[in-house]
Amino acid sequence: MPRNSAWSPYAAGALTGVVVILSVWIAGQYFGASTSFVRAAGMIEGLFAPERLEQLEYYVRVTPQVDWQWMFVVGILVGSFIAAVTSGSFRVQLVPDMWQEKFGFTPVRRALMAFFGGVIAMFGARMADG
Repeated sequence: MPRNSAWSPYAAGALTGVVVILSVWIAGQYFGASTSFVRAAGMIEGLFAPERLEQLEYYVRVTPQVDWQWMFVVGILVGSFIAAVTSGSFRVQLVPDMWQEKFGFTPVRRALMAFFGGVIAMFGARMADG
C-alpha cells in the first residue's frame, strides 16, 4: 500500500494545536482521554450494579456519563480510521513491522506488552489527575 499519500505530521500537529485552543476557548478545558475511560468503566459498572456507583466516592465527583470528552475519544477512534483509510495506509496487522523486525512475529507477547504499556500510561495519567 502506498504511503506517499499519508498526512503531514506538521499539518496534523498544527491541527491538533488548533483543537486544543478551541477546546480551551469553547469548553474552558483542555482535552484529555483518561477520565473518559473511567467514565466508560463507570457506565458499564452501572449496568450491572448501579447501587455500587453511589458507594464509590470517585463516581460522586466524576459522574459516569457521555460528555464532550467521552465524545472526543470516540472522535479520535473514528477520525484515525478515516485518516488511515483516506491516506491509503489502513491495513489490519497483527504485529507491526517495527516490532516484528526487533522481536519476531510474536502476537501474544506484543498484545501483552501493549496492554501493560497502556496500564502504565493510564496509571500515570490518573495519578496526574488527567
